[in-house]
Amino acid sequence: MAVRVDLEKRNVVRAAPRLMQILRVLARHKILGALRGKSHWPPPKEVRETFEELGLTFLKFGQVLAMRRDLLPDAYIDELELLHDQLPAMDIRAIRATVESELGAPLSDLFATFGETPLAAATIAQVHEATMRDGRRVAVKVQRPDLEKMISTDIAALTNLVALLETIFPRLHSLDLPVLVREFASSLNRETDFQREARSIVLFRTALAEVPNLWIPDVVAERSNGNVLTLEFADGERVDVYAKEHPGEIPQAIKTLVRLMLQTIFEEGLFHADPHCGNVFVLPDGRLSLLDFGMTGELDEPMRDSLKLLLEAVVKGDARAARDAYLEMSPGSENVRGAALLMDIKAVLHEIHRAGMEDVSIGDTFDMLLRAGSRHGVHNPPEFFLLTRAFVILESMIRQLDPQHNYMESFRDEISRLTEQHFSLDRIKDKTGKLVREMERLAMDAPGDTRRILRRIAEGNLGRVQAPSVEALGGRISRNLERLTGAIAFGSLIVGGSMLLMPPMMAGWPYTLGEAMIISGIIGMIIMLFGALLSDRGRR
Repeated sequence: MAVRVDLEKRNVVRAAPRLMQILRVLARHKILGALRGKSHWPPPKEVRETFEELGLTFLKFGQVLAMRRDLLPDAYIDELELLHDQLPAMDIRAIRATVESELGAPLSDLFATFGETPLAAATIAQVHEATMRDGRRVAVKVQRPDLEKMISTDIAALTNLVALLETIFPRLHSLDLPVLVREFASSLNRETDFQREARSIVLFRTALAEVPNLWIPDVVAERSNGNVLTLEFADGERVDVYAKEHPGEIPQAIKTLVRLMLQTIFEEGLFHADPHCGNVFVLPDGRLSLLDFGMTGELDEPMRDSLKLLLEAVVKGDARAARDAYLEMSPGSENVRGAALLMDIKAVLHEIHRAGMEDVSIGDTFDMLLRAGSRHGVHNPPEFFLLTRAFVILESMIRQLDPQHNYMESFRDEISRLTEQHFSLDRIKDKTGKLVREMERLAMDAPGDTRRILRRIAEGNLGRVQAPSVEALGGRISRNLERLTGAIAFGSLIVGGSMLLMPPMMAGWPYTLGEAMIISGIIGMIIMLFGALLSDRGRR
């Protein structure tokens, strides 16, 4: 069951004892002194030990802060990244009680065998190996008991602590700490929602079904419910261990990792936000197995489009296009210092191209953009932080597996494949069909909608409107809507044809089709223009 933290209904009185405990720990580790200025900041190690002492919720909060390189210096980020995700294992009796309560049957009836020693014990849950009655090996993920009460109390205390600090130190308002806490609470809600994780697994399995050399364990639905998630067992070894024994197989494994990351982002709007070595296994037959979908991100279509434009601008070194695409990904930003942001982005792109594109890190590039945006008033969306973290982790794993591997070459190859797929005949037919249906619906609905709106205006309290004037106005609006519809349709042909001519390394029928679409669009525009001129002259 997901932990539901409602920040609007937090109980201040109930959170007060925990808040006092937190303040004592912060004072003992001299964290509160940091509010007096950077010269009073404690050592990074002291900060990490503070989060570890404060327990589960703050371990996760420290891991979230480790993604915010725009807020903290690198030394603190590096130390927070060392926060371990391991906790003492729960007693088997607590595990048994949770499984039997959630699945409604004795453990011996549910599984033929159930390992008492956990395979892993993390902050949210621990995993046990088991065997189904039909002989299948499975991994049973069991959530820690009393998680909701513990996290809710800590979030309430953290929220009140932030409010108190902002009252005492008004300059903290610029850091948007309440927004950070809300985003953290939302991420905990997602990570503790096993039903959401099960849905994510299904989506990833569907999206990556055609990727060779990859296997994602399926959900065993009849043994999953609430705080228990049962999956097919991945019988293999960690990819970093496998790399030491089979170095010749690693280049292909890296290509598969890059493909699954980019394909799910740009085709499905999904991405695995924690692709480290502990979540990637190699099966006995050589296939990769991707595990643990508790931390995933989602990008809607407008954000994916902006991300594509951003990557293209970075590759071309176009700072203005990069700034515009970046701001499109952060629509809630106000009072952005655009000129200063543009100068910082120019500096970032200059450094990237001076070093050479083969040494570019996507994660580091995104990280520099986030820092620049935060300095100049951009409210970065949480999805962008999560995506940046995912790329940083993926690139770190790739360097660990094969320090000599050309990561950008794999990236360019996959982008080219996705581009070719994006401009395939089937995709063009599908998008054209959708466009035609939308234009048809607009053309059919517009005159009737216009008449209804004008009738309501004429019958309302907006003043006297003569019927002939209303009808004439309705006629003009209807004609203009029809012309607009035609212009959009012909303009779409021109844009679509131009897009077909843009991708590199493409020839043959895409070019022929693109030229035909452009010519058709131009001819249609000319015909529509002459028709409009003749029609207006005839009415005069």
